[in-house]
Amino acid sequence: MNKIFIVIGLLMCNFIGMTQGHPDPATLAIGASAPDFKLPGTDGRYYSLADFKSSPILVIIFSCNHCPTAQAYESRIIQLVNDYKSKGVAFAVISPNDPKAINLGELGYTDMSDTFEEMKIRYREKGYNFPYLYDGDTQASSLKYGPIATPHAFVFDAARKLQYAGRIDAKEKPGTGQSEDIRAALDAMIAGKIVAVPVTKTFGCSIKWAWKNEYNAKLAAQWAALPVDLKDLDLKSVDALVKNESSGKLRLINIWATWCGPCVQEIPEFITIDRMYRERDFEFITISLDQPEKKAKALERLKKMEASNANYIFTGEDKYALIEKIDPKWQGALPYTLLVEPGGKIVYGKQGTINPQELKKIIVENKMIGRYY
Repeated sequence: MNKIFIVIGLLMCNFIGMTQGHPDPATLAIGASAPDFKLPGTDGRYYSLADFKSSPILVIIFSCNHCPTAQAYESRIIQLVNDYKSKGVAFAVISPNDPKAINLGELGYTDMSDTFEEMKIRYREKGYNFPYLYDGDTQASSLKYGPIATPHAFVFDAARKLQYAGRIDAKEKPGTGQSEDIRAALDAMIAGKIVAVPVTKTFGCSIKWAWKNEYNAKLAAQWAALPVDLKDLDLKSVDALVKNESSGKLRLINIWATWCGPCVQEIPEFITIDRMYRERDFEFITISLDQPEKKAKALERLKKMEASNANYIFTGEDKYALIEKIDPKWQGALPYTLLVEPGGKIVYGKQGTINPQELKKIIVENKMIGRYY
């Protein structure tokens, strides 16, 4: 079943929204002039073609935060800049995606979507050595270039005529490719030669054009229609949940109660995390510490928040025994969250509210999940 979900996720990433009679823009042809742009960068500046006029060669790559293929090429792009900046080659990376056209089901390989604010985080964390530009609001510049997938490279000569368009290399997995296709194009141009293979196909997530958002509403409706239940949980079963011996999944557990304001306020963040990663080797579980006679109230709250994950209410009388079973390091205050690998290794434990961005990064970088196919 998990393999089916993964296939569905890949199809969602690559083919969502190819309907409604709105054709994708044509890709810029070899020999065409570089369309100008004026786009905000994650470094606080605006950029246009004029900012690169001193460079004989300009590489524009359309990429993004969320796509696993794009993430697989991040380090290679950084290395390209290091290797070619002294040879008169300038680089700019443009994110063409409309964040509103991306649904949570497409974010299973990332800790960030493609908003401008999240791009700023990625820019800082990865130490990008190139301008990272945002075109998601209007997509006006991206429409002129016509990228097919992320990443998609366009290489222009001194007259800003297109000499190469396509992939960086043909090996998505990090460490298996060395940017050989784009390096061949750059080396030929630096030597004053014609690029032998000026066009290559590019593989990755499809561009999230603004009109490709109808599936998002359908998916949200499907999630909202999923059943929400709340099962009883005794102390022995708590021990089994934390030991996590049979799931084969990274298990996120949140202990909460309806009377705990911070608990209730942060549960939507957990629902977001669950919807991002639930088709991976991941599962989210809640444990309510409401009194058993308040079960109906807890279930009502979970239904309101569309918590279609596994939900339990502790039916034992000794909450201090529960605390020791969950995590001896837990001092007893709510909420409490822990992330457990198969076999019971706790890789994250937090008393109090979580930092969602921090937790998502820990999840996606865990060996059970990962950023790449």
